Amino acid sequence: MLSVSDPRLWQIKDRADTVEPERRPETRHPSDEFIRRMLAPLRRAVFKPGVLRWFEVWQIRREGRRMEALATEALAARVRATAPQLLRDGLTGRPLRIAVAGVREMTFRMTGKRHHPVQIIGGLGLLRGRIVEMATGEGKTLTTLIPAVVVALVGIPVHVVTVNSYLAQRDADTLAPVLAAFGLRHGVITDATEHHLRPEIYGRDVVFSTNSDIAFDYLRDRLALGHNRTALSQVAQRILSTKAGRDSRRILTRGLGFAVVDEVDSILIDEAQTPLIITAQRPGDAALTAGEDAILALAASLEEGRDFQLDRKKRTVRLMPVAEDMLTGFVPPTAALVPEPARREALVQALSALHLYIRDEHYILNDDGLVIVDEFTGRVMPDRQWQSGLHQLIEAKEKLDRSGRRETLAQITYQTFFARYLWFAGMTGTATEVARELRQSHGRAVFQVPSNRRSMRRIWPTRLFGSEAARWHAVVAEAKSVADRGRAVLIGTRSVAASEHLAALLRGAGLDPQVLNARQDADEAALIAMAGEPGRITVATNMAGRGTDIPVGPEVEARGGLHVILTEFHGSARIDRQLIGRAARQGQRGSARAIVSLNDALFSDTVPRLARLIRVCSFGFGGRLPGLFAESLRKSAQKRTSAQGRRRRSETVRRAERQQKSLGFRPDNI
Repeated sequence: MLSVSDPRLWQIKDRADTVEPERRPETRHPSDEFIRRMLAPLRRAVFKPGVLRWFEVWQIRREGRRMEALATEALAARVRATAPQLLRDGLTGRPLRIAVAGVREMTFRMTGKRHHPVQIIGGLGLLRGRIVEMATGEGKTLTTLIPAVVVALVGIPVHVVTVNSYLAQRDADTLAPVLAAFGLRHGVITDATEHHLRPEIYGRDVVFSTNSDIAFDYLRDRLALGHNRTALSQVAQRILSTKAGRDSRRILTRGLGFAVVDEVDSILIDEAQTPLIITAQRPGDAALTAGEDAILALAASLEEGRDFQLDRKKRTVRLMPVAEDMLTGFVPPTAALVPEPARREALVQALSALHLYIRDEHYILNDDGLVIVDEFTGRVMPDRQWQSGLHQLIEAKEKLDRSGRRETLAQITYQTFFARYLWFAGMTGTATEVARELRQSHGRAVFQVPSNRRSMRRIWPTRLFGSEAARWHAVVAEAKSVADRGRAVLIGTRSVAASEHLAALLRGAGLDPQVLNARQDADEAALIAMAGEPGRITVATNMAGRGTDIPVGPEVEARGGLHVILTEFHGSARIDRQLIGRAARQGQRGSARAIVSLNDALFSDTVPRLARLIRVCSFGFGGRLPGLFAESLRKSAQKRTSAQGRRRRSETVRRAERQQKSLGFRPDNI
């Protein structure tokens, strides 16, 4: 848990016994967890800046005015001179105010932008290890500079963590002139960065990368070094080695010092439901392929309701007695399926492949074969594979060449990984909804920073339709009406298939939409840059383009700004709020509306009884229904889905802890 009683946040009691900085994993006892859960409701999960914080901002701005007359070289030297005092006394007092004021002034000179008071407050919150909530479009990238420069000057390695490679490169390019002005070296690591180049880049002062790249490099380090990770063993190896210096096997050459995590709710909440796994691929063989084909054929012959039951929301399969009898009589073509538990698991996986994993929703097919689509971001994950043979069974369903199965070598959860930094902070526009969980799981309350300008966003009443066809017709009509007035329109969908279906309907109505989904992942920046043009209609999966501004010109702004249409509610209210937040940024005008169907998966899978009741009360009418019904459905469904997500994340952590104990890992090992 984070403690800010000592302003020297790098001075921690539970530092791991390693040469490079890293925190020792926390040992959780059941009694401690019980007490923590009981006390959690009594602790504030959300707080706002008080009078003292605003007074600190006033002091920093006053220091900044004194620096305006300094030459650029003198300004950089003045800020660098605070480093020894900050290292000795911590991130507090006048040295901190001088450093922050100097960063603000240097940013203005290098980029033409000066931090607003709310950005200063946000930067100070990050510096102190807070989860900072800033409204969409408030300039979180510029806010990152304050903690990145100050901590790097002290000598602590800094990682700026984003959700994708494009944002990592964009942030680095934006902030590079300021970092260079202070003599700080920076680097960027993406999935395209070659392995042999990574150690040198990690050795720089500030590193921009994605959460998965850094976490997987950390796991690779653990695998390479094994049990030879203590400070004593590392020093001995350096002394005795014929090549003096750092271990050539190490990738994260400076350890885990301080991290600023952008879109922290996406990483710590949405992507934390499954662990990160490093695998070794085993070559496929004819026997395995024959077994997969045979079990898939058996699964295809079974009938839902009679032979098995599906829970599509939880993605689980329950075999009925009839299927159990058929499985007993099944003659396996391979020895791997001879044991009954293996046959049973394979059949469950085959039924999942047939009925629970849908093309253009959970995966797409391209030149590389089958590629998983991230449910939360709408982006492809080319290096991921489903486990336990599921991936190969889906390939068999799609008549693709079979990839080799993978054997797990190491795994870690994001909760465990980020807890190993000396300290970390996070930014997002949507943390309030998960503030209680962040407080309980990571020991951090949400620091809610007000917007620099009053929001001009208008939320239009939700429209609910009894059929999907009526919903799509209404979406097309509204998009055309708004675009004809010279405004820009952004339409969010839940899946690749839905985005392409809607695009076809729009073209049929004589419109020319731009589509942004997993298939156009490489063109994201260009498509987003054009999305704010007059009359432009962009159809995107809900999270595509997250973190990038949609530039809205004066002509569009004068006619009402960007209009956002949600075509289906997401299981998380945060995702809906993120999409709505694309409109009316930074005090601009804009509007948003949800146009949904009673048949949407969120309603039918999560609150089926309430959905059926509304359908009965409306006598099966397929047209427009009262919007009040939609809000009742949304609140009930999202509440239930959020509770299920919390349970899955807790179970992921508990499962990882059980595995660690069962395998006998040392506390500072994997």
